[in-house]
Amino acid sequence: MNRAAYNLASLALSRSFLSGGHSAAVFRPRLLLTARLFSSAAAPSMSPASSKWLTPSIAVAGGIIAGAGVATYLEEQVYAKEMPMSPEKMPKEVVLYQYEACPFCNKVKAFMDYYDVPYKIVEVNPLSKKEIKWSDYKKVPILMVDGQQMNDSSAIIDKLDSMINSEKSAKEVPDNDEEKQWRSWVDNHLVHMLSPNIYRTTSEALESFDYITSNGNFSFTEKYTVKYAGAAAMYFVSKNLKKKYNITDERASLYEAAEQWVNALNGREFLGGAKPNLADLAVFGVLRPIRYLRSGIDMVENTQIGDWYARMESVVGESSRIVT
Repeated sequence: MNRAAYNLASLALSRSFLSGGHSAAVFRPRLLLTARLFSSAAAPSMSPASSKWLTPSIAVAGGIIAGAGVATYLEEQVYAKEMPMSPEKMPKEVVLYQYEACPFCNKVKAFMDYYDVPYKIVEVNPLSKKEIKWSDYKKVPILMVDGQQMNDSSAIIDKLDSMINSEKSAKEVPDNDEEKQWRSWVDNHLVHMLSPNIYRTTSEALESFDYITSNGNFSFTEKYTVKYAGAAAMYFVSKNLKKKYNITDERASLYEAAEQWVNALNGREFLGGAKPNLADLAVFGVLRPIRYLRSGIDMVENTQIGDWYARMESVVGESSRIVT
């Protein structure tokens, strides 16, 4: 491989996925949950002796009843979404400078989607960064709110949260150590599990770069250079990341992190209880870039995080992005 192409691609990826910041455009919030519920509800345990007397018409009727039961169950499981801000509090213009594949950018988007804050996207070219030449701060995400610049995903979310919840008293918004602990865990641990997993094999690296180059801000020439050279480069970079973060088995570490989070829920629908808190939104945002990649599919199939993730997809809902 041409060394210049290798370095170009490696630089692109390190900026687009690892920098202080993908949003899965495909949302399947309750489809999988519905399928699981229907399969279990429509196929009750039955001995061979009793099942032979079940006529086709009764079977159909039973299926209809089971389906109705599932529909009723799902109606009861619609989780409350936060009410959007009142018009007088809503910012007039919100612009997010991002890389589509950046987990930190997705943390910010998850928050704004949940609170129905409309925002515009400026996709930054990770090679030239010409879209943020004007800024002294050269990382993403950068959020402009009515002309005010906000940097760093966690700091951005804190500022937005204080705007949205400004009318709540200190008693209504307690100093939540558990929430802080898990938000810190997202930034300092969970996010480091992603790259070693999505670039674990050459095929997974190509899958990841196919998404990145399809959604990122690359020229025609950059797109193909970055996809193939970048996949090869990051396959090797991910091995160094494993050493840096003491990861011996990528998948096992990802599964362990997912189970850590599920255990933290301790039977609650969300860490925040009946509705998500900032830690829920942070975990969800960081995992959105990988959810429908091979690593994310494996994570859901091999851990208990799937039901929580489906609830989060349902409650966060559609993107609040303004498409121009």
